[in-house]
Amino acid sequence: MIIGFGFGSFYSALIMLLVTSFLSYFLFKFLRGRKQDSYWNEPHDFEEMKNRRRDYYYGQRQKAHEMMDQFDLSDEEIEKRIEEEMRS
Repeated sequence: MIIGFGFGSFYSALIMLLVTSFLSYFLFKFLRGRKQDSYWNEPHDFEEMKNRRRDYYYGQRQKAHEMMDQFDLSDEEIEKRIEEEMRS
């Protein structure tokens, strides 16, 4: 939503560009909603926040281990999988 780019004098186009950028930003923030864990609106219970983040990172680590087990293949295993996929 950029209005005013290239219309009128340089300063009026710049002002219109800045105004529409601020409007776009605030419209986006309004429609997206506020995140509870944002920098400006921190939750009051820091232990709860730490526990949620710890759970998130442990979950991500578990997913990484599962993906590593699935995709950490030697060259022979890769060739074997390709042959199996080509037969199917």
